[in-house]
Amino acid sequence: MRTGFHPEGAAELRAAAFWYDERRAGLGDELVEEVSALSQRIAVSPTTYATWPGVSRPASPIRRALVHRFPYALAFEVQAERIFILAVAHVKRRPLYWRRRVRQEPAQQAPEPDGRR
Repeated sequence: MRTGFHPEGAAELRAAAFWYDERRAGLGDELVEEVSALSQRIAVSPTTYATWPGVSRPASPIRRALVHRFPYALAFEVQAERIFILAVAHVKRRPLYWRRRVRQEPAQQAPEPDGRR
């Protein structure tokens, strides 16, 4: 199954990667690689990930996948032909700020990030 990012989710990943690069050169690239690898694992077996606490949608639950090594989680929804990643959310900041994206289907989705620039 293919994956796609909500434009705001892709922007969150870019912003976080730039922030990490300011801390140590190349660390932002490592974050992008971790998120890319995780999105590939999600595509293989999306229903093995837990539903996001506090978000109840029985028809199409929002799931959460934690990013290894970084304090982020991917909020995603399994749709008919794709995995739609709603947010690259910091796990300790602004809980559930991205919920408004659930019903919002953007006119143009951002492709899966394979780089930041």
